[in-house]
Amino acid sequence: MGDKLAGLARHTIIVADSGDIAEIKSARAEDCTTNPSLILKAASKPEYAALMQDAVDYAVARERNADARLELALDKLAVNFGAELSRIVPGYVSTEVDARLSFDTAATVRRAERLIALYREAGVAPSRILIKIAATWEGVKAAAELKNKGIACNLTLIFAKAQAALCGAAGVFLISPFVGRITDWYKAHGAVVTSSEDDPGVRSVREIYDYFRAFGYKTVVMGASFRNTDQILGLAGCDRLTISPGLIDSLRAMEGPVERRLGANPPAADIRPLPLDEASFRWQLNEDAMATEKLSEGIRAFAKDTETLLDLLRARLPA
Repeated sequence: MGDKLAGLARHTIIVADSGDIAEIKSARAEDCTTNPSLILKAASKPEYAALMQDAVDYAVARERNADARLELALDKLAVNFGAELSRIVPGYVSTEVDARLSFDTAATVRRAERLIALYREAGVAPSRILIKIAATWEGVKAAAELKNKGIACNLTLIFAKAQAALCGAAGVFLISPFVGRITDWYKAHGAVVTSSEDDPGVRSVREIYDYFRAFGYKTVVMGASFRNTDQILGLAGCDRLTISPGLIDSLRAMEGPVERRLGANPPAADIRPLPLDEASFRWQLNEDAMATEKLSEGIRAFAKDTETLLDLLRARLPA
């Protein structure tokens, strides 16, 4: 009898959720995902100081304007980490666009294209990279434009079925529903969760997965933001699951079979398509208090960590 990580891997592609190069090496995952918070955590460690300094030196050599210089250093730093990670995992590396652009389609497209150009310059094929974008109306529109330019995207901070449906209809490559943050909100509002069967975050991903199957969407569903192994195992069979190194280790330490939970049965016959014009999308999001609050909170948190990263980079700039 094998461990539960190996059992899970028979049903689902395992993705490591970290920006720390040493952690990714030990995780032995297929893909890895990063975000501004994970990059900040890794970049604050002294062993990665050289990647920070290289980003600053690169920007100083190419930009005279102070603001443009900092933004270029920020993107170069994300690519420096991503390029290192691409040498460890055989599959995709997800790199996030500046969260402060979450409501600006054109600016998101421009920054995504620059990230891909920086990866090319670093010797990493664009086919290895997923550009992470918050799943706002503007973010999904940016992802659709980038798809037409041959750039694949990972739409993140998914909390509502309407967000997922919009991504699926747009042909986005991959979405990341945030399981743990959904459950956190419901617990804070009085919900009692005893297992994955009554876990609101797990149920949300199961519903999205079946919705995509019902309407033939090819978008990859990748559960994210897990609080415990029960949530992860409750989504066995999901296309991908991105898991922190600590929870990967926990699964590796557990023995026993893993039952496929998603895709074992056909989706219900009564699933109806959601209206996805802009007004309908915004109204559905507005009517979902959890999704509205967690999406805004997530964007703010990533923006705050981006500002902290900029402070770290600014401190390295020559006087």
